Amino acid sequence: MKNNQQIIKKVLHHIGKYKFFLLVSIIMAAVSVAFTLYIPILTGDVVDCIIGPKNVDFEGIFAILQKMAIVILLTAIIQWLMNACNNKIAYQVVRDVRDEAFKKLESLPLKYIDGHPHGDIVSRIIADVDQFSDGLLMGFTQLFTGVVTIVGTLLFMLSINVTTTIVVIILTPLSFFIANFIAKNTFSMSKLQSQTRGEQTALIDEMIGNEKVVKAFGQEDKIMERFDEINERLEKASVKAIFFSSLTNPCTRFVNSLVYAGVGILGAYLAISGKITVGQLSSFLSYANQYTKPFNEISGVITELQTALACAGRVFEFIEEESQIPDAEDAVVMEQPKGQITMEHVSFSYTDEQKLITDLNLTVQPGQRVAIVGPTGCGKTTVINLLMRFYDVKSGSIKVDGVDIRDMTRESLRKGYGMVLQETWLKAGTIKDNITMGKSDATMEEVIAAAKAAHAHSFIKRLPQGYDTVISEDGGSLSQGQKQLLCITRVMLCLPPMLILDEATSSIDTRTEIRIQKAFATMMKGRTSFIVAHRLSTIREADIILVMKDGNIIEQGNHESLLSQNGFYANLYQSQFSM
Repeated sequence: MKNNQQIIKKVLHHIGKYKFFLLVSIIMAAVSVAFTLYIPILTGDVVDCIIGPKNVDFEGIFAILQKMAIVILLTAIIQWLMNACNNKIAYQVVRDVRDEAFKKLESLPLKYIDGHPHGDIVSRIIADVDQFSDGLLMGFTQLFTGVVTIVGTLLFMLSINVTTTIVVIILTPLSFFIANFIAKNTFSMSKLQSQTRGEQTALIDEMIGNEKVVKAFGQEDKIMERFDEINERLEKASVKAIFFSSLTNPCTRFVNSLVYAGVGILGAYLAISGKITVGQLSSFLSYANQYTKPFNEISGVITELQTALACAGRVFEFIEEESQIPDAEDAVVMEQPKGQITMEHVSFSYTDEQKLITDLNLTVQPGQRVAIVGPTGCGKTTVINLLMRFYDVKSGSIKVDGVDIRDMTRESLRKGYGMVLQETWLKAGTIKDNITMGKSDATMEEVIAAAKAAHAHSFIKRLPQGYDTVISEDGGSLSQGQKQLLCITRVMLCLPPMLILDEATSSIDTRTEIRIQKAFATMMKGRTSFIVAHRLSTIREADIILVMKDGNIIEQGNHESLLSQNGFYANLYQSQFSM
């Protein structure tokens, strides 16, 4: 319950930004209800104009009908304005929440992204926000009018007859008890439903990205079993949630019927006794019906709001995740780095239970080419993550030109690096858009020169619209090698003072790789470069080769000196070239 209250406070905080529309909506709701409740009085007056056979006041009835037409027209206009305000509030709040969620996604540390299923994150930002939107919209549309209708109806009924009104009030609390019971169960089931839906979205997202691997290893049946298991749990949670929410209408209708029957019996007795007119009884029965109807709607709203709150809770939980450590106010903006990099007593691990890098020390002079080799899992890519400050060191320091990277802005640090990874990333857009991602003001001549240097120009020209060819997310029909050539072209265009090449030619054929290596050699002249490679033939020209094992540098030197040591590097090299 406390958690619910906290979520409601957060929702109200977001709604508070649109106080004007909220105030207009409340006023429109009150006026709309007042006009709606005025109709039964006019209906009762019409009934009282029919005195008996051949004794009907037609002039009076016509005058009342004209008044009713005006009131109904005004009510329709006011309700339209109220719904417009409600829509405005609901969708602007949802827009704000989704903006906050996406901004949070941009500011989250990579540790969170790597540690959570991507599909679940997508589900929170898209599906949960939509569910929250539906509940919020229904709440604004029906909650205000429901509450005002109840209060207004009571006042009108009291003005007609106090005794009958008391009967209505005594029977009303039954609806509250029923709604409270249903709401508690609906919330827990809706929360479970949202969580399971997120799990299902994560599996679907995972399978779409890895469908070739699934088919290659014949895992379709096992994946279907996993999906069926999650789907079955989602079905059970959904059925329970719908079951409890579907209890709302019949239960409240039962209470409504009790109230209507009580009013009808007592009202008929009062009419026979001459204490009220037949027209007043007619008005009272209309009010009794209108009085109980909002309880139906409010119960439905409460049920829907429970689902909305469960979804909102997941969204707010995501928004309130701890962001990456912000740049210090006095953080240095690195303008033109020379490229001297020093790692002093660096220790790092992704989890506290499993140590990875311990007491790593390294000094790289400007313009040096540093190759990092070693078996899988030794920490090569982790070193790259630390250099780019995707992760912060646990202890020790990494300095660029003598300045600790934690004391400079992330943006300026990363602008100083050109990075080509084994995993390519392209966005939906033209070939040119993807190449100029790091240099949006580049001329077409510069783009073509970079593509020629990266040996990508020839395949780009063969595309239907050349550099203006639109590709879908992650490259679409381009081969893995072509996608990697575009990523290399992107770096060739920017040519920053420091380079990171993490298996940059892993998806390129041998002939093209030889040409790319020559282009890299030209590009790396005068630039501090880090090269991660499994194929040791590609790093012979490196100034320094770091041989890593279990997070430590166990050997260091150039190609010839390491071979002469006849140690771990020599064994790695010989194993790649032995028959």
